[in-house]
Amino acid sequence: MPVISPLCRNRLTVRGVVQGVGFRPFVYQLATELGLAGGVKNTAQGVVIEVEGPDKVLQEFSQRLQQDLPPHAVIQALARQNLPPQGLKEFQIWPSETVGHGAKAHILPDLATCAECLQDVLSPDNRRYHYLFTNCTHCGPRFSIIRALPYDRCHTTMADFVLCADCQAEYTQPSHRRFHAQPNACAVCGPHLEFWVEGQQQSGDPLKLALARLRQGDIVALKGLGGFQLLVNAQSSGAVQRLRQGKGRPDKPLALMCSTLEQVRSYGDVSEAAAAVLTSAQAPIVLLPRRIDSLELAPGVAPYQSRLGPYLGVMLPTTPLHHVLLRQYGAPLVTTSGNLSGEPIALDEQASGRLAAIADGFLTHNRPIQRPVDDSVVQLIQGKPQVLRHARGYAPQVIPLSSPDLSDAQILALGAHLKNTIALSLGDHIVLSQYIGDLDTPLTLKRLQHTVTDLLALYTCQPTAIACDLHPDYGSTQLAHTLAEQWGVPLIAVQHHYAHVLAGMAEHALEAPLLGIAWDGTGYGLDQTVWGGEFLQITASGFKRVAHLLPFPLLGGDRCSREPRRSALGLLYRCDGDGVFERDDLAPVREFSPAQRIVLQQMLAQKINTPMTSSMGRLFDGVAALLGLHQIVSFEGQAALALEFEAAKTTVQGVYPFGLSETVPHIIDWRPMVREIVHDHGQGVATAVVAAKFHRTLVEIVGAIAKLTNNINILLTGGCFQNKILSEQTIQHLELAGFTPYWHQRVPPNDGGIAVGQVIGALRHLAEIA
Repeated sequence: MPVISPLCRNRLTVRGVVQGVGFRPFVYQLATELGLAGGVKNTAQGVVIEVEGPDKVLQEFSQRLQQDLPPHAVIQALARQNLPPQGLKEFQIWPSETVGHGAKAHILPDLATCAECLQDVLSPDNRRYHYLFTNCTHCGPRFSIIRALPYDRCHTTMADFVLCADCQAEYTQPSHRRFHAQPNACAVCGPHLEFWVEGQQQSGDPLKLALARLRQGDIVALKGLGGFQLLVNAQSSGAVQRLRQGKGRPDKPLALMCSTLEQVRSYGDVSEAAAAVLTSAQAPIVLLPRRIDSLELAPGVAPYQSRLGPYLGVMLPTTPLHHVLLRQYGAPLVTTSGNLSGEPIALDEQASGRLAAIADGFLTHNRPIQRPVDDSVVQLIQGKPQVLRHARGYAPQVIPLSSPDLSDAQILALGAHLKNTIALSLGDHIVLSQYIGDLDTPLTLKRLQHTVTDLLALYTCQPTAIACDLHPDYGSTQLAHTLAEQWGVPLIAVQHHYAHVLAGMAEHALEAPLLGIAWDGTGYGLDQTVWGGEFLQITASGFKRVAHLLPFPLLGGDRCSREPRRSALGLLYRCDGDGVFERDDLAPVREFSPAQRIVLQQMLAQKINTPMTSSMGRLFDGVAALLGLHQIVSFEGQAALALEFEAAKTTVQGVYPFGLSETVPHIIDWRPMVREIVHDHGQGVATAVVAAKFHRTLVEIVGAIAKLTNNINILLTGGCFQNKILSEQTIQHLELAGFTPYWHQRVPPNDGGIAVGQVIGALRHLAEIA
C-alpha cells in the first residue's frame, strides 16, 4: 500500500513589498498548483499565509514562494510557525485583517503602465481599447490612492467605483492578471475623463478637446497619478515662453515627454542603462546627453542649451492617458509639475484656482488623489541610476536598518528646508516620503504638515522622538519644535552634513569607520558658522570634522545663494583684501556700482551680515561668477550647473595649486587656485579649460584628504555631488588610488535624503544615552 505522508500545517508571516503587487494571487496559484489547503490574507503588518499538506510539499512551497515572486514583490522577512493540522480541504484568499497598531506592511509606489495593459489599451478589439485608467496587479496607482492599510479596494480612492460584472469576473478569476487587482476598472464602472475651460465642463470627447488645445499652442493642465502636470507643445517657442511666464520659472530646464523610446532617441543619447530606467516601472524623468543632431525643440525647453545645457530631462508616458495622448499628438510635449514656482504640485480641488492663470484647459478625471506625488528625476552616475527627486515610482521607499540595536524607537525626521522630504523609522526599517519641495512658501509648509499627519496615520504610528536639522530658521526645524512640545517627546537635532553622510551609509548598509565627504551649499555647523565643504570621519557614535575649506565671507548671507557675484567677492576679499573693490577688470566687481562697493566694504569691516562659510557650493558659485557665467541666478545651482556644462566641453587634464594644513582639521586653502583662475581668465584662457581644471583640482583635493585619513570606505554626499563630472572623476580617482567609493543611488544626495540621515543620527543618539 502507498505510504500516506502525514499532514503538516505552517503559518508564514511575510513582510516586505507584498501588498499591491499581486502577491496574494501568486500565493493562491502556487498553493493550488501544489495541492495545498489553507489561505492567505493581508494584514497591517504584511501578509499571513497558512498552508496545510505533506511536509515535503510545504518545503517546496516555501522555496518557490521566495524564488518565483511576481514583478515588484520583495520579501524582506519571513517567519514560520508550526501549527496542528486541521484537515482543510481547499486554499482561499481570506478577508483582510484590519486590527493591530503600528503598520509594518510596505506600500508600493505608483507604477507605470505595464506592456500587457498598454496592449489592451491600444487593441481595437479589446474591451479596454482607449480606456485610459486601465491597470492590473503589475501596474497602476498604488501610493497615490491608498487611504489605509491593509491594501484593499475599500481602503483606496477606488472604493466608490463598484466593479461591473466583467471586471468582477476578472477580479475573482485566479488565472487572470487582474485577480484581486484593487484599482481594476473599465469604461463601464471606472473613472472617466472630463475637460474643463474657465470653470465649465466642455461637451465632446475630452481627449480630442485637449489635443485640439495643444495643437493650437495652448497650455493644458492634466491630472496625472499624483497631481496636475502642465503640458505644452515642445516645438512652439511662444507656448513654452508663456508657460515659463505663468509658472514664474524663467530659466530652469523643463522636462520633455516622448511617446516611445525611439522618439526619445531623436533628442538624446540613450545608453542601455538609461533605456532601462526610462522603460522601468518607475518611469522617471531621466537626464540624457542632448544629441548634437537632435530634432528641433523650442529654445525655452532648456535655456542656454547650446552654450550651457548639454542635458535634456526626458520621460516616457506613465499612464494609459499619457500613452494615448502622446501617440495621438504625434510629437513630444513639455511636461512640468502643475504648480507656480516654489509651490507644491496642485491636486484636485486646488488646481482650478492655482493654475487658472496658466492653463487654458484642464484634462481631469473623477478618481480622487489621496496624496500628492510629483514626477521623479534620475541621472546616471557611472552607469547606475541616481535619484535626484524622490517621488513617483520610488516613494515611499523602505530602507532596512542595518543595526538591530537601533530598531526600538519610532523616529519622525522632518528633513531640511530645501527639497524637503520626511522619514519615519518603523522597527527594523525606515520609510522615506515623497518629495515635498522647498519650504519657502506657506503652501509648501502646509503640505509638509499634511504629509506628516498622512504618513503617521497611514502607518498607524505615534513617534517616540522627533529629529530635525540644527538650523533654527528652517521651516522643518520650527515644525519639529512645535510637534515635540505638543506630543511631549524628545527633540533631537542632527548636524546637516552628518545627516547627509548617515543617509548614504543607511542606503548602502555601511558601518563606521568611514570618511564622509559632504559638499553642498550651506548647512548649520556645530560652531554656528555656515559649513558646506566638509570631510567627516564617522565613528561608532558620532563624527569628527577632519578637513574643510578655508572659510570666506558671504556678503549678505543668504543673498549669496541668488547672487553668485557676492560669493565671488567673498573669495576675492579673502585673497587680496579691500584691494579687490578696485578691480574693474573682474566681472563680479563690475556688477556693483561704486556706492554699492563702499557699502560692501563697510559690511566686511564691521562684520555686518557677512557670516563665514566653508561651503563648496558657494565656491562653485564664486568661480562661475569670476568666469562671467552667472552673476545672478533664478534657481538653485544654476551657476554651478553652468560651470559643470563648461567643463564638459573639453578633455583638458590640468590641476590648479592649493594648500593643505598639516594639523587636524586640515584646512584646504583654495586661494592659490582662485588666483590662478583669475589670471587664466584674464589672459583669455578658454572658459571650458578653466572650468575643467577647477573640477580636476577638487578631485585632487579629495584624493589628498583621503590619503591623510587612512580610510578605505569613502562616501560622496551633498548637493555638489549631483555634478556628474565631479562625481565620476572623483569615483574613478579614488578607485585607482585603492579606495572604495560609495555614492547615492536610491536616496538623493541632495537635501531630499537628509531625513533618512536624521533618523539614523537620532537613533545613534538614543542608543548612546541608553
